[in-house]
Amino acid sequence: MQISQLPPAQQQRLLKLGISSAFDLILHLPLRYEDETHLYSIADAPLGSPVLVEGEVLSCEVNYKPRKQLNARVKDASGSLVVRLMNFYPSQAQQLAVGKRVRLYGDIKHGYFGTEMVHPKIRVGGEVSLQEALSPIYPTTAGMSQAQIATFIGKALRSTPMPDTLPESILAPLNLPDFASSVQLLHAPTPDIPTVLLTARTHPAWQRLKFDELLAQQLSLRLARAVRREKTAPKIKPDGRLAAQLIANLPFGLTGAQKRVLLEITKDLAQKHPMQRLLQGDVGAGKTIVAAVAACHAIEAGFQVTMLAPTEILAEQHYQKLSSWLAPLGVNVVWLTGSLKTKAKREAIAAAADGSAQLLVGTHAIFQASVELKNLGLAIVDEQHRFGVAQRLALREKGQSPHQLMMSATPIPRTLAMSFYADLDVSVIDELPPGRTPIVTKLISDARRDEVIERIAAKVLEGRQVYWVCPLIEESETLQLQTAVDTHAQLSEELEGIAVGLLHGRMKPEEKAATMAAFQRNEIQVLIATTVIEVGVDVPNASLMMIEHAERMGLSQLHQLRGRVGRGAHASLCILLYTTPLGETAKARLKVIYENTDGFEIARQDLHIRGPGDLAGVKQSGVPMLRFADIENDADLLEFARETAEAILQKQPQLAQAHLDRWLPGRESLLKV
Repeated sequence: MQISQLPPAQQQRLLKLGISSAFDLILHLPLRYEDETHLYSIADAPLGSPVLVEGEVLSCEVNYKPRKQLNARVKDASGSLVVRLMNFYPSQAQQLAVGKRVRLYGDIKHGYFGTEMVHPKIRVGGEVSLQEALSPIYPTTAGMSQAQIATFIGKALRSTPMPDTLPESILAPLNLPDFASSVQLLHAPTPDIPTVLLTARTHPAWQRLKFDELLAQQLSLRLARAVRREKTAPKIKPDGRLAAQLIANLPFGLTGAQKRVLLEITKDLAQKHPMQRLLQGDVGAGKTIVAAVAACHAIEAGFQVTMLAPTEILAEQHYQKLSSWLAPLGVNVVWLTGSLKTKAKREAIAAAADGSAQLLVGTHAIFQASVELKNLGLAIVDEQHRFGVAQRLALREKGQSPHQLMMSATPIPRTLAMSFYADLDVSVIDELPPGRTPIVTKLISDARRDEVIERIAAKVLEGRQVYWVCPLIEESETLQLQTAVDTHAQLSEELEGIAVGLLHGRMKPEEKAATMAAFQRNEIQVLIATTVIEVGVDVPNASLMMIEHAERMGLSQLHQLRGRVGRGAHASLCILLYTTPLGETAKARLKVIYENTDGFEIARQDLHIRGPGDLAGVKQSGVPMLRFADIENDADLLEFARETAEAILQKQPQLAQAHLDRWLPGRESLLKV
């Protein structure tokens, strides 16, 4: 079947479903199934689950109270039931005309008028043969009926060859069936197959497709890694004197985890192919100093370094911190952001181009075509999951395949790293610096807001500082969230004699910088802020974090915000203020953040609650998303796919190509990043 031969309107609808080829149709698998293979008598039909019954229409009328609805009574030899349609078309009223024989598919429940079916599927009854297989219900889109999509899929199944891409030697250890029979079964399963195996996707046919998908992903990531390793990068092998000076000047020592990670990075920088390393570390683990030491190695070897952050507040924090560490050592640290005045921006761009900017720190402005670097050797990207594929490509093109160090304070569970970051080397700082105080987390209802304000006043009297985080800047009729502006006005009035500041994303960059500087100097004791302070902000004297409408935020965001306190020697507290009633997902999130301080455990449970999605920027990573496999529930399949991919590429590369041509046609774009 050729998609290109269909009318343009149907092609567009199929494209909305991600279907552009016959093979896409074959892999457009059902969401669920309806069992129209068995006909029940009305009296014997089980309640509460979809069943098929047949009978004659005894009566049919439209009632207008309490609301307009169509009520009909259908009877067979064993009994009768009421059919109710709240929204109906004239054609449905004709289907249920008195005397007609109809076949009904739906749930039978106890209603006001006895047993009833509400909005069943209605078909003509009589001498009509039953279905031989379960009826698939497919994902669809506006303008395309189930019958249409089923017809297209049926044609594709009949006309498309489906030879197996994997030999029996790979399939046998997991007892996986062949590809063609797996697909055919999932589109038309026989009624003897337990429905639970199909809906839970644990049937061997589902397992086969999930394994194929995971294997294709693993193959593509390994090929991408191999392509990158063929590129040439500058070998960075300095004496290490600049880094040693930096470490000697620090008021603290490096942890064992930081030293271990630095050895891995130093070894990578000395290789002739580009480093592509992801540095993970929980909030406050000390990733920035590791990046600074890595930068020292590149600068000492005569190369330039860029440090890129997603927000101006975070970028400026990095600039101030790195300048305080490296400027005394003679390193020229230059600041570049979109909000700079024209003259300052021109000077920064000139310094990058002539090489005098040894370390260029900034935001997305570094991606601009006008920014050229004379000799880029190392690109450091903080919060890397916030940058897309195109942006990372643009950064790479600023130099001749520079080494890349990507940092993330969003811990990535092992299964997610195996699945979506298999092309990267991963380093983990799994040890917090000494002297960090544990953060106590409390859940408090918004009804006790006055008590919270009293606690804030007491904390300020002790000499400490406080964050109060609000999710929105202005009123929303749908979310009805307290605004940062209103909260600032309210707390300024209630906390008399205490300096209350305001920080949000719509302020001018110089206003944000001035506010943060005043907070760091303790000229502001309570900072009302939106989530712009989520990452990077470091004020050791702040020991109370108050998060309003915590039930609206994700786990990663809550964990990041909580990490803004506990950075000094003082006991720290994080109060999560929530509004009732709480939904089940919100309850689950708050329970996790209350019970756990380990970022990796929080990330693992976050993965369980909401799936991989954008948990670690997967949608922006350029890596193929998974349609069928679940990386947590299918961890065993993922492990086997990882091992199999390695073996195939070593011993049967032609097999890898055939498998990728089926599952990831056009994957070339993945090899560029």
